Amino acid sequence: MERPTDRVADLARRTAMAAFAQASGDDLKRLSDAAGVVLEATTLRGPETGLVTVRGRIGGGGAPFNTGEATVTRATVQLPSGQVGHAYALGRDKEKVRLAAILDATWCAPETRATVEDGIVAPLLALQAEAESRRRAEGAATKVDFFTMVRGED
Repeated sequence: MERPTDRVADLARRTAMAAFAQASGDDLKRLSDAAGVVLEATTLRGPETGLVTVRGRIGGGGAPFNTGEATVTRATVQLPSGQVGHAYALGRDKEKVRLAAILDATWCAPETRATVEDGIVAPLLALQAEAESRRRAEGAATKVDFFTMVRGED
């Protein structure tokens, strides 16, 4: 039976992995260096690039259909301490995905999790929230409100 603490840890890891996948390789490298994370690991798989099928639904509830393909890169690494990390990201940046896998493995180690959370995940989430806010503001600036005037004639 799964314990509630397992679900919380799974959600936290998913959040961290999503932050790594959405970040740029330069941001990952810069924050890793600033946090003092050791970036040494043995490559177990990849990094390798391939295609995945993207599926969609009309209106969010219709029958699923294939909309196209997306390029994805994945990697799996193992730290000298034994932790294994995985990463997937859209695109072809193999170094970014390898670095994300190392950060995932470092997050999995209880003794370094706080360093990764505070020094890398939190700043990445803040950067991503700021970028999303900026995108929303730019979209709102181009919004057009249409209205209808009622004529006084019957």
